[in-house]
Amino acid sequence: MPHPHLLTPEEKLDEAKELLSLPRIVVICGSTRFMTEMNAAELRETEAGRIVVKPGCDVKSPHGLWSDPGEAEALKVRLDDLHRAKIRLADEALVVGGYIGDSTRAEIAYARSLGKPVRFTHPEVDPDA
Repeated sequence: MPHPHLLTPEEKLDEAKELLSLPRIVVICGSTRFMTEMNAAELRETEAGRIVVKPGCDVKSPHGLWSDPGEAEALKVRLDDLHRAKIRLADEALVVGGYIGDSTRAEIAYARSLGKPVRFTHPEVDPDA
């Protein structure tokens, strides 16, 4: 008698999303200098019937939560971990903006390493193009 195929956590997540009839989930990636463009992309993707997750804050803009440099660095680490979790949750990534820095390049590589399709609002900035 053959052993049943054990599902990976990713396969279990995909199966659960299918059983729940969830729409596609898109994670928005890019430099937070493009927050206005991210918000516009969120609106377009939502209007198209997709669930959207994106960076929840811009640590480059002044705010009391990250005014202390030590706390700001610890927060950035936590936010990077959180964004990688959003990438794992998503069905695809949408990279917003006409600039790709080191963090965004790492997000793109991570999404692609997971087999996630990656779209660009500015395809000419695709590091693999």
